[in-house]
Amino acid sequence: MINFGELTVRDRVSVLVVGAGLAGLAGAAFLAGRGVDVLLVERRSGTSPFPRAVGQNQRTMELLGFAGIAEDVPALAPGQGGGFRVRVAGSLPGPTFHEEVTDADTSDVGVLSPAAPGTAGQDVLEPILRRHAETLGAELLFDTELVSFEQDEHGVTAQVRGRDGRTHRVRADYLVAADGHRSGVRDALGVERHGPGGLGHNVSIIFDADLGALSSPDRPTLHVIHGEQVKGVFITIDHAAGRHLLSVAYEPSTGQSPADFTTERCAELIRLVTEMPELRPEIQAVQPWEMAGAVADRFRVGRVLLAGDAAKVTPPSGGFGGNTAVGDAYDLAWKLAAVLDGTAGPALLDTYDAERRPIAERVVAEALRLVAARTPGADAPEPGAEQVSDQQRAAELTLGFRYCSSSVLTDDDPADTGTEDPYRPSGRPGFRAPHVWLHRDGEKLSSVDLFGRGFVLLAGPDGGRWRSAADEIAARLGLILHGHQIGADLADPDDAFLSRYGIGPAGASLIRPDGVVAWRATDMPDDPARTLHAVLTAILAR
Repeated sequence: MINFGELTVRDRVSVLVVGAGLAGLAGAAFLAGRGVDVLLVERRSGTSPFPRAVGQNQRTMELLGFAGIAEDVPALAPGQGGGFRVRVAGSLPGPTFHEEVTDADTSDVGVLSPAAPGTAGQDVLEPILRRHAETLGAELLFDTELVSFEQDEHGVTAQVRGRDGRTHRVRADYLVAADGHRSGVRDALGVERHGPGGLGHNVSIIFDADLGALSSPDRPTLHVIHGEQVKGVFITIDHAAGRHLLSVAYEPSTGQSPADFTTERCAELIRLVTEMPELRPEIQAVQPWEMAGAVADRFRVGRVLLAGDAAKVTPPSGGFGGNTAVGDAYDLAWKLAAVLDGTAGPALLDTYDAERRPIAERVVAEALRLVAARTPGADAPEPGAEQVSDQQRAAELTLGFRYCSSSVLTDDDPADTGTEDPYRPSGRPGFRAPHVWLHRDGEKLSSVDLFGRGFVLLAGPDGGRWRSAADEIAARLGLILHGHQIGADLADPDDAFLSRYGIGPAGASLIRPDGVVAWRATDMPDDPARTLHAVLTAILAR
């Protein structure tokens, strides 16, 4: 046992998580929710007071919903509109160089997912994740840093330094490195990164002030400021409290540093951006940060796995960073849990890199595109050229992605690693399982509501034999596998299931614990139990 003051934790755990950002906290909560013995260490004293990654897309809210966390995350209500605006300007009052408006009307939220988009900033979501992780049994130690680690064939041995200043040994089966953009674990592993790297140095300033009409609650707006004296971004965090965030750039090559941002300097920058020379803002917090775009060359080295910003770092444009971090954590959690409880072979963890690294490449590329587009001199689109909106691009990246790995058995070209329009889902293996409204015992539910804990087999109306096969194979392999049948325990009032999942009346679709189609059969084979057994042993690397 390790004793850090009043805290006593085990010195032998299944998973050691390093870092309490979104990836680390979500990973601890997801792992603990699956019964995994997990310890998280974080060198800071608490969670972040800065909103940073604001907003959760529908995919993230689905994953949080699988873990019973989404209900605590503030979200847009059905029919709530007003739109979100990105305004490129010289200052808050003007002039405006360019403007983008994203339709935030959620009246048709049920078209893509049963989950509504979340609205939490990182300062709100991290405490929610922390609370759930601790409630589920995870050990979280703040004021505790990883000093060193080494791995062997059977596990990882780490040295951690607690708040008492002493160093202690922790032995874990696996280590999840969620220690941020400048990951010490990644550096110790010798993992290189590719991409443009550093894109600029910034300081974020949280302040309270009454800005009147410059900050309207009717239209949430991200102001990208390109003024003669100030360059950065501004957003209102809490209209009711008059709390705002201004993030401004500085240039180390000219001798500038975070130390230059004194309280008076910060107040002067706020006055310049607002063009309110008499304003007396109350500075609440100041934090330096670096904008960067880079992806690690490997997400797994033996028993150490990289997640969140340690695996990839992306500019804040598009809000992909925090959402991708939660996605990393969920993918790792269900796979680690399956390996640790023996329902999957260790090779299942190889699919983490195969599946999540291409996602990282895509979101970093899209964020870089948005950064370039949000400058005063950005090239205008060619007249008559086919345009894809930022909203459609985001939908395809977050809901229309495809995984290609040994944990997906494709029935088409395995080299097809692109995205698809989530408004027209194909149900092909590797893609997110389509959302279809169904009825069970007279109550409306989404197909997505069936996913999250284990594997799910969804059969067509003539696929009754699939359900008995699912029960047989679940018992034989010792795993969670729930079988459902349209027309038996589930009703399909819109007759949408078969077309959206791409199967026939006697076919079936196998869904992984992360809501991704693992395999499908368009019709009934001669021996469905034998087929299902072969499919699952391949997917789980058994």
